[in-house]
Amino acid sequence: MLAWSFLLIRIDTRLKIEKETGEDFLTIIKTVCHRDCPDTCFIDVKVENGKIISTKGSTENPITQGFLCPRGIGDIKRVYSKERVLFPHIRQNGNNTDSFVRASWDEIIKLLTSKIQDTILQHGRESVLLYDYAGNQGLLTWFYPQRLWNALGATKTDYALCSSSGHEGINLHYGLAYGLQPEDVDDMEVITYWGNNTKVSSPHQWALSQKAQNEKGTTIISIDPRKSETSKAADIWISPRPGSDVVLAYGIAKWLIENNCVDIDFLEQWSIGFDLYKEEALSWTPKRIERITGLDWKTIEELGEIYNRKRPGVFQIGLGLQKSFHGAEAARAVSLLPSLLGLHRGFHYSDGRGRFIDLDYLTGSGLTEVDSRVVHQVDLGSHLESGEFKFVFVYSTNPASTLPNQNAVRAGLSRDDVFLVVHDTHWTETTKYADIVLPAATFFEKTDVNFSDHHLYCRISNKAIDPLGESKEEVFLMKEIVDKLGLNQDWLLEDQWEVLRTSLVDSFQNGTLNELLEGKVLKLRLKPMKEYQTPSSKIEFYSSEAERLGFNPLPEQLPCELDEGSFVLLNSSIPKYTHSQFRDVYGPIPKHVWLNHKDAESLNIENNDKLKLYNDLGEVTLYAVVTDEVPQGVLWAPRPLTGLKHNPLNALAEGKPQVIGGGPRFNSIQVRVKRTD
Repeated sequence: MLAWSFLLIRIDTRLKIEKETGEDFLTIIKTVCHRDCPDTCFIDVKVENGKIISTKGSTENPITQGFLCPRGIGDIKRVYSKERVLFPHIRQNGNNTDSFVRASWDEIIKLLTSKIQDTILQHGRESVLLYDYAGNQGLLTWFYPQRLWNALGATKTDYALCSSSGHEGINLHYGLAYGLQPEDVDDMEVITYWGNNTKVSSPHQWALSQKAQNEKGTTIISIDPRKSETSKAADIWISPRPGSDVVLAYGIAKWLIENNCVDIDFLEQWSIGFDLYKEEALSWTPKRIERITGLDWKTIEELGEIYNRKRPGVFQIGLGLQKSFHGAEAARAVSLLPSLLGLHRGFHYSDGRGRFIDLDYLTGSGLTEVDSRVVHQVDLGSHLESGEFKFVFVYSTNPASTLPNQNAVRAGLSRDDVFLVVHDTHWTETTKYADIVLPAATFFEKTDVNFSDHHLYCRISNKAIDPLGESKEEVFLMKEIVDKLGLNQDWLLEDQWEVLRTSLVDSFQNGTLNELLEGKVLKLRLKPMKEYQTPSSKIEFYSSEAERLGFNPLPEQLPCELDEGSFVLLNSSIPKYTHSQFRDVYGPIPKHVWLNHKDAESLNIENNDKLKLYNDLGEVTLYAVVTDEVPQGVLWAPRPLTGLKHNPLNALAEGKPQVIGGGPRFNSIQVRVKRTD
């Protein structure tokens, strides 16, 4: 323990570049962004007299390249925002008031722990729910505190809201879904962004792609129903009907097979099941493909010609692609295309599961003797509304904005028999329902370790300033609760840095955790590109695991027809926001919805008209934006906005998990539209 404390003091000194000028004290602190973003930028923070005065992208990371996105730039204002939670608060008079009063940490901890004890005694440990997610992705912020709740046997979710269905779909054919690295685009002749608006969601990846485009003539293809920021900057934009991606992938495969453009030698050596996949691909006629995708067969032929002529290429599979009724099927279908062309894992999705990190040890899930109930994150609204949880602890997430089936979520959180504790940096929709609100430290206010799930570069994320007000980090709160509850398991009392040391013992290519803490930039290890964790140890075009689980062993096109009179509503992020974060910096997420000009004409809708979007789950009122950048029958809105009448967009999204992976269906929402006052 003393050795680690000494090491941290020594690190903190070595990473500072200090200059005294009169009474001023200027410091440059090296840290890392913790947002739920694939880029995970290295940031150099300039601190003067204990206050952040500027941030700058660090050039130590070759992927993030020394520049920051609007979120990174806006983070200073977010630290000093008027919306910060700076002190512990308790709600007055139950759920019938929005009035909170300040309380001491001692008072809060005593109340909180007594509520946990009473709830377990009266209702059982399953009535305690931990709801945490990726608002801050630090290992000590997000993962280590889970030890407490795993020790208690609290109910937790399957963490499927973001990327699970894509992972599980691709896993059926490859074993694990890791693939090519961001810097590999330098070697690519063609880059396909499929359901991936990377210019917004991963601007540093986009910068690398644009460099290849400008310097070596790499062709960039964007496949997206909406003309996104990425589509506008691409060489080719393909706009298929939403939900038809499996058929489009089969169409491309059909052309490649029929024109003898597949790498037979590669397939014979590295795959099984190609003959059955080939039979399925060839069964799709051009007319049937055109009818389902809305694309001319000529367009698909041109794509096939590009993929054959311009090798190698990479398929960048977006998280948005798999957030739909068809999501897992779409991800698995797209992932198989580069194998036809003779590429090992010639796609990029998310690499987190290809790393060497012992999460079972880090979170304590592999140490506890108590089994925890796991519920679908996507379906949490119905669980909350039913009243099966009596104590809910929320940190690093804003469920009253970001979960589907929002009316059920909010009804559940507002129940009189639910005691809700929220530990957050800012006041949010969720804190409005809380009985206790606790102030959390931002990532600038604590030392942590954070890894990108897309690139392999990492460095220590140093504390830049002291926490504002009475803000406390998650480790502090966990240890206080452990102490007050009298929990004494050795693994629960283990120092957090020793836990990291064990969890990350095999994680790095070129160093150790000690060296990371000393300021060295390290690279993470990644499982071999030619290794496949399937039952056959090969790429399985016909998945034996899918067959075992009762799924179609081949990618399956699910129905994508709309109900008569309905639209499909797509939604995605926009540049200045990370989910519901940064509204205190940049203002509300724009309250508008795009629709095609022909749809607008048929419904007598003009720009800026107020439109009510509604279905059986709820309704949202937004301003109309008439455009040709979405096809007929398709709407698009930024997420996760709040409408003109204060209803959340996610009130329209159903809480039914996908069959494969349990992921959400945000991009399969069907709504009706009408003008309103």
